[in-house]
Amino acid sequence: MVAESFPHLQLGAIRDFKNIMQSNGYWDENSWNESTHKYTFKEGSFVEFISFDKFGKAHGPRRDILFLNEAVNIPYLIADQLITRTRKIVWMDWNPSEEFWFYTEMLPNRKDIDFITLTFEDNGALDEVSRNEILSHKGNKQWWTVYGLGQLGEITSRIYTNWAIIDEIPHEARLDRYGLDFGYTNDPTAIIAIYYYNGGYILDEVCYQRGLGNKQIADTLLNIKQALVIADSAEPKSIDDIRGYGVNILATEKGKDSVNNGIQLVQAQKISVTKQSVNLIKEYRNYLWQVDKNGKVLNVPEKGNDHAMDALRYGLNSIIKMPSIKKDLDQIFLRNINRQSLNSTK
Repeated sequence: MVAESFPHLQLGAIRDFKNIMQSNGYWDENSWNESTHKYTFKEGSFVEFISFDKFGKAHGPRRDILFLNEAVNIPYLIADQLITRTRKIVWMDWNPSEEFWFYTEMLPNRKDIDFITLTFEDNGALDEVSRNEILSHKGNKQWWTVYGLGQLGEITSRIYTNWAIIDEIPHEARLDRYGLDFGYTNDPTAIIAIYYYNGGYILDEVCYQRGLGNKQIADTLLNIKQALVIADSAEPKSIDDIRGYGVNILATEKGKDSVNNGIQLVQAQKISVTKQSVNLIKEYRNYLWQVDKNGKVLNVPEKGNDHAMDALRYGLNSIIKMPSIKKDLDQIFLRNINRQSLNSTK
């Protein structure tokens, strides 16, 4: 099994593989090697989960069966090397959001391809929340063509483009802010770290999880490198609770056209994302403007696939619009000084 990055595999294919094996009573903990991400069956065959982000890494040993997960995100030179070194059969899956090397290099030139289309309707294990989320986008023709019907489309209504995906945060990068979007039952709580580096910003996913209470959010923020947190102002009680646990947190500024103005500010920046930020990357690739029934792109973001997008917007906008929150920052500074002074007199 091959994907664009190991974090993508870890949160996707590996997790699914374990769940399927365990739910069917096949899983043997002694057969799983956590360090090599390899499961060996009793007869000697094995499944191995690998990521290839550089061409040279694909020059490895041969295999009998290859599975390329989300093939659209794997460069053709790497995929071609892996396919060439596979003896029996190659499986691939992808969301057909744009034409890529399968359509241009493989489909016209090979006679040994079986090509089938599967949609969410074919997934018997799909939970109701995910199913309703997909159905909620039915009015967006571009989105629905790709993700609802599984047909090749061209997503021209993407809000953000040309972000770079990087291996890790450079040592010299400066942590400036955290953005926080609240969630609980149906939506995840998203926390995004924002670093400044070399004239641009690096985004790193800290948290993307459902069911977190305010204490758990505060603990998450207190157990990582400290920086000011900018959170969704729609939940002032949650912000007060989290501040009470010792987190430096402020509400984001909102007003007329604040979402679109904030998006424009983000669009104007040079953005990089760490490859471990799997949910953030997924939202980035699927964060779209709404489209009307005639295919006209509207200046309104699609709702639902925007939790990390909102979090990074809160944090990044507060950095770019620094003068507007200087008074609140000064109050936080004075509060901390007063707290320290009080503690020193006890």
